[in-house]
Amino acid sequence: MSFAVAAWVVKDPHLDDERMKEKEVLKIIKEICEKNQKLIEEKKERAINPLMGDLMKEIKGKYDAKEAAKILRGEIIKKIKKKYPQKEIIYYILPQAWAWKKKRVKIVENTWDNLFAILPFEEKFWNKAVFVGNPLVDEIKNFKNNLTNSDIIAFLPGSRKSEIKFLMPIFKDIAKELKSKKLLLSISANHKDNIKDIYGDTKEFELSFDVHQTLYQADFAFICSGTATLEASIIGTPFSLVYKAKKLDYFIGRYFVKLPFVGLANLIFWFNNEEVLHPEFLQ
Repeated sequence: MSFAVAAWVVKDPHLDDERMKEKEVLKIIKEICEKNQKLIEEKKERAINPLMGDLMKEIKGKYDAKEAAKILRGEIIKKIKKKYPQKEIIYYILPQAWAWKKKRVKIVENTWDNLFAILPFEEKFWNKAVFVGNPLVDEIKNFKNNLTNSDIIAFLPGSRKSEIKFLMPIFKDIAKELKSKKLLLSISANHKDNIKDIYGDTKEFELSFDVHQTLYQADFAFICSGTATLEASIIGTPFSLVYKAKKLDYFIGRYFVKLPFVGLANLIFWFNNEEVLHPEFLQ
């Protein structure tokens, strides 16, 4: 029997701005981190197992917030191992060492007994990670064997409010050029009760609340970067990855992430020395 520890890591966008200097960027990043660290730690403290509350207080009294978080993660694993010495601790869904989390490799490998990856190329970045398949393959029930001709175009603007607000004006402009098509707009479950405020005027689209069904019905899709690009690839729907971000976010992502592509499917093909699957439009 094993314990599984799961973690999702949000990927930052890839952007470039030659006018900003390295020192200026690092200074901005430091200021942002310092301003948000207190809020982040407060959220962690509220979410943590109550049994670890005393440990959190003790650690916070001796170390700064950043170090306290790292130590706490290690202490939690140590306590589990001490109580259940015969059980293995498994890290499932690994930090994105292939993007910009390379420093975590040593820490994670020294703490967890086994590492389970959900992307095939992740094994290249970890010494003891094992690719165990991707859960999307089990979650997705319908797959295409051929291109469809349904005259349906899908638009998936992501789930984060900032992504949606940046992409919706672009998607609306595209929609104006596709008046003869049926246009499906995928709505995040988190925003279904606040559609107008987040998505704005959606009269050009038919709203959809099932991502997999939307992608299966569509002949083509415009998709914000993220898991949906891999879902579309598995289902078999051609698509373009579209991403727009704030200038600072754009540059930070480009500065730290040294990869030629954003889409997960493209990365899978690229790491396997094969031609990439879909176009990417980043701004």
